[in-house]
Amino acid sequence: MRKRKPKLKAIQPDPRYNDVMVSRFVNNLMLQGKKSVSYQIFYDALDIVKERTGEDELEIWKKGLNNVIPQVEVRSKRIGGATFQIPTDIPANRKVSIGMKWMIKFARQRGGKGMADKLAAEIIAASKGEGAAVKRKEDTHKMAESNRAFAHFRV
Repeated sequence: MRKRKPKLKAIQPDPRYNDVMVSRFVNNLMLQGKKSVSYQIFYDALDIVKERTGEDELEIWKKGLNNVIPQVEVRSKRIGGATFQIPTDIPANRKVSIGMKWMIKFARQRGGKGMADKLAAEIIAASKGEGAAVKRKEDTHKMAESNRAFAHFRV
């Protein structure tokens, strides 16, 4: 018998934009429990975005995040000695966290000075529908599309 699922903790909205999504993003960005450093990096990145684009930085970030969020993923399942990649829909909460993690991961891999600068560049690229995080989403969707024949094995 499985234990019941733990209660989800309510995340407090961030101080500047009063947005829970920003807090979730900052929590994903955080290393070694240094939340104040994460907030500083995120806010600096958004300031750079505002400076470079001249538009509303939070809207650009949200647009970029939406461009990175995947709709389907492939899961491996072993059936009769063969392993199939089966496309499955992703629950809403997981979609968002995958998108955030990809954006942060590819921002870290970027070239540039300082994490705020790298993150700003990734946010701007994602809002235009380009950049490594968007490419990862498109690759994931392509894999799901090419394995659509196995969808009837869905987990």
